[in-house]
Amino acid sequence: MAVKNFNLPDPGEGLTEAEITTWKVKVGDEVAVNDIVIEVETAKSLVELPIPFAGKVVELLAAEGDTVDVGAPIIAVEVAGSDPEPAAPAAPAAEEGDESSGPNLVGYGAKAASTRRRARKSAPASAPAAAPPVPEEVEQQPSRRAAEPLTPERTRALAKPPVRKLAKDLGVDLQSITPSGDGGIVTRADVEAASSGGGPDAGLEARSSHLDPRQGAVGPVPEEQGRPRPQRLEGPGAGQDVRVPIKGVRKATAAAMVSSAFTAPHVTEFVTVDVSAMMAMVDRLKKDRAFTDVKVTPLLLVAKAFCLALRRNHEANSSWDEAAQEIVLHGDVNLGIAAATPRGLLVPNITAADRLSLHDLAGALGSLVATAREGRTQPTDLSGGTATITNVGVFGVDTGTPILNPGEATILAFGAVRRMPWVVTAADGSESIEPRWVTQLALSFDHRLVDGELGSKLLADVAALLHDPGTAFLWA
Repeated sequence: MAVKNFNLPDPGEGLTEAEITTWKVKVGDEVAVNDIVIEVETAKSLVELPIPFAGKVVELLAAEGDTVDVGAPIIAVEVAGSDPEPAAPAAPAAEEGDESSGPNLVGYGAKAASTRRRARKSAPASAPAAAPPVPEEVEQQPSRRAAEPLTPERTRALAKPPVRKLAKDLGVDLQSITPSGDGGIVTRADVEAASSGGGPDAGLEARSSHLDPRQGAVGPVPEEQGRPRPQRLEGPGAGQDVRVPIKGVRKATAAAMVSSAFTAPHVTEFVTVDVSAMMAMVDRLKKDRAFTDVKVTPLLLVAKAFCLALRRNHEANSSWDEAAQEIVLHGDVNLGIAAATPRGLLVPNITAADRLSLHDLAGALGSLVATAREGRTQPTDLSGGTATITNVGVFGVDTGTPILNPGEATILAFGAVRRMPWVVTAADGSESIEPRWVTQLALSFDHRLVDGELGSKLLADVAALLHDPGTAFLWA
């Protein structure tokens, strides 16, 4: 028999490290080729990794919570063979030419330049305060824990990483909780209830009452379906400072936003729109039998209007290639939707959204949001976007000045839809003040690619479509 190490493969998109989230096996387990042995969290998504060879697990070389470089050994497996390979305790890097990880899996491939395991360090006392990371990663004193094999008598409870973190902070044993989530998953509400001694519904939180229930939502949701709310940083006690590691989604988002803000010259324009016709159309579509299998929200019509406006003003659907000194005019609108998830803010995109029917766009939007909230968005779905919508209205916010996603020329902020007094002009020219559904739109654009005229036309076209959806017939 020989021992082979399975090295952390590259999950894709040039990522160099990942955090061990959940081990699916323990020491002594037999594994077959392509069995899922581990779940890791990258800066972009949660990924389950299959093992490329069969055998018996002899050692877990990294503990849950550890951050491991691509190419570092993470598990040692005893396999049939004659050339034993020592199961190194994860500190040494894999040798060049080492094939201990077996054949490359589809979509994976370890990078030779990233084979060192990075040790986790606490920030020195004199270091400046760190920016807030992904909420589920809050730690006052980060520490490494040894991987503890699970015995048959103590089966690992099913819970998402933010819920495990909450349970740890509150001192709640997940094994002692009766789960209420789908599939036997322990929810945040279960943990809060166990901590307070209440019943299974003690931890549930209702949506903020000031938000318009008709507003299309891509934001935090309550946990009635067992989905945790996005975690927020716990406030420190009086006279105490808390240091948190900058990693995961927070680290990736910060790097992207700094790069965008200091690379692309941003311009933001605003418009206030009477969207009463749009809201009436939302109500009609909800009652239409052809749309009973998809979710219809104002956000759906905003997404469709943005796609149509970008097709009409195609130069705004572009990107700046600094290396080639070229402007790339994109043939499709790959529409990104900013989504608040338990891991932080993600912007997955819908490929060729402008070529989808309204029904298909609704289905794609619903699938995108559900996948993002479950933490299952793949790295490939988080790249290649050409334009983005951020729905700040779900938080009751009227407008903002959104920062562009790197490589994109435009981002549209959709504000809260409110009943407001509005001056209405009749066909005979007379005016009256009536209560109408009103929203604000904000469009940020890269002034290298989109000048003031083009940006104004794009925003005006979106507004015109939302004010009167029938305008689209004039553009056919």
